[in-house]
Amino acid sequence: MTEAEISEIVIKALKQIAPDMDPEKLHPDDNIREKLEIDSFDALRLLVELDEKFGIETPEEDYGKIRTMKGLVDYIMQAPRK
Repeated sequence: MTEAEISEIVIKALKQIAPDMDPEKLHPDDNIREKLEIDSFDALRLLVELDEKFGIETPEEDYGKIRTMKGLVDYIMQAPRK
């Protein structure tokens, strides 16, 4: 899966979490939670949904590694599949 394909899936998931925001305006280094004004519960919902979509498992200790769009896409690309 390419970065663009992963980004597209992430953006669709973000639109479900923050429907009033425009995640397509996220720059690669923008902090997702700050830019879209989502709380920790919604951030967790996003990670759970992405884990299911990509067949990965994100341990809690990795949550801090995926604050930006680039960090999230990179993490998904490198994560081992179930």
